Amino acid sequence: MRKPGDMFDRDFEWIELVSFAADARPGATLGVVSGRRRQGKTFLLRALCQATGGFYFAAEEATDGESLRRIGSDLGAHLGTPAPLEFRDWREVADALLALGRNGPVPVVIDEFPYLARANPSLPSIVQNAFGPRRAEREQSRTRLLLCGSALPFMGGLLAGSAPLRGRAGLELIVPTLDYRNAAEFWNVQDPVLALKVHAIAGGTPAYRREFARDDTPAGPGDFDGWVTRTVLNPASPLFREARYLLADEPDLRDIGLYHSVLAAIAEGNSTRGGIASYIGRKSGDLAHPLNVLQDCGLVVREPDAFKENRSTFRIAEPLITFYHAVMRPIWSDLEHTRDAGRLWQRSQRRFTSNVLGPHFEQVCRYWTRHFAAEETVGGIPIRVESGTVHDVSAKTNHQLDVVVFGLEDEGPEPVIAIGEVKWNEVMSVTHLDRLRHIRGLLTAQGRPGAAGARLLCFSGAGFTDGLSREAGRHADVALAGPAELYAGSAALRSRPQAANQTNRVQRRSLAAGPAERPGRPLRSARHQGNPRRRSTATAACPRGRTIGRSTRRSCRADVA
Repeated sequence: MRKPGDMFDRDFEWIELVSFAADARPGATLGVVSGRRRQGKTFLLRALCQATGGFYFAAEEATDGESLRRIGSDLGAHLGTPAPLEFRDWREVADALLALGRNGPVPVVIDEFPYLARANPSLPSIVQNAFGPRRAEREQSRTRLLLCGSALPFMGGLLAGSAPLRGRAGLELIVPTLDYRNAAEFWNVQDPVLALKVHAIAGGTPAYRREFARDDTPAGPGDFDGWVTRTVLNPASPLFREARYLLADEPDLRDIGLYHSVLAAIAEGNSTRGGIASYIGRKSGDLAHPLNVLQDCGLVVREPDAFKENRSTFRIAEPLITFYHAVMRPIWSDLEHTRDAGRLWQRSQRRFTSNVLGPHFEQVCRYWTRHFAAEETVGGIPIRVESGTVHDVSAKTNHQLDVVVFGLEDEGPEPVIAIGEVKWNEVMSVTHLDRLRHIRGLLTAQGRPGAAGARLLCFSGAGFTDGLSREAGRHADVALAGPAELYAGSAALRSRPQAANQTNRVQRRSLAAGPAERPGRPLRSARHQGNPRRRSTATAACPRGRTIGRSTRRSCRADVA
């Protein structure tokens, strides 16, 4: 069954859903589909039901009795009955849904399942009993029931620990945001610097382009400021208040003011628990609960230090929330009432560059290193990429590393195979390379496995000096990458040889790494599903004649026939 033509990417998700829905084996089965809001889960599931003749029900925030009436009405319309079906409780609903699969496999989707469970907390137990072993209604049915929701703490708990549905599901599918390469293709942005800027604001959420911005995309690098003011900073645009609504949509966030303050602290560069506590005027111990809740909701990510087990930092997972707290929230009243958002935007350039673009570029570089960099470039198979702090005993100081790459090792501790530094708005020179060499020496002296031969990676959004470029050309353990290299291999960027040539003039040796593509097929980025060891190789010529291109791919690539 082919994927709908108007569906961008989501090949893996479509294959898994079709495989689950078309499973002809006897016995009803249960699946769980989750993901953050605006990622296209409803679009996927509606398309599945339309393609297979399945039943789709979208729950709403309502009382239990109203929801029973609504599902009875929708199911009656689906079956073509002369009058709506009437159910006394959800046990009767479950048996009616199982009856839909008596003649063959059929998908049955209950979207926004958390709304129903909030009104009737016993609903997961009712589903558990309906799918109990050796129950005739289940064994005589081939209904493929899919429960979907965006409340990540609730959906994640459905199948965890001692939850009623633990061990009952045959599918657990998480629909992620588009990664930065797919997002550039989706937004139809060809310039790599522009693509990074757009992704630093809108991230990889599909709905932000189609529904929220109404397909308004930057016409080119010169239109970026205009695009920001007419979409994100425009009070009439849904994107203007979206960051606030994202928090309001999470049922587990009680004290919204506290959570906004925590996010504001992180957006201002206070990434440690102590820094956040100092910023909002609370004790560090008081932040355990709000930080855990934000992590459960998928809004904040905890990142451990590569070398200090007791140290970790926090990062906002949704770029639009970072942009809101770093740029919009400090001037919110002015934005709501001004007729000249462009003037306010120009005044906010420093905050945008330092608090949004810089940290975002670091994260993209780490993602590229983990999922797209050539094994020859990083010195092995990268299995973990983090930031880290290295202590210099003699100088009595600490050195921060933006990129620390750990490799695969069958026996013993994971070796350090590469370290790197990232600068968005600074031309990198030999001074930066000397700093990396010094830190590599410190790691070697500390006895870190693999540190002596670790590769040195320099990432810059502003370019590299001729001296650094010559050093990279002379030493095989040094590599440079800018925005063009981060997007290398993308069909959306392949048609811009002029930009590539301009980059090569300041980068004598680059890290061209692009995922292999089938002829005539757009690039597809690395994903966290599937076997991470399965890789495809793409070659790219460099001045030294070495092959330095590599990409990961999903375990399932072809469309379902």
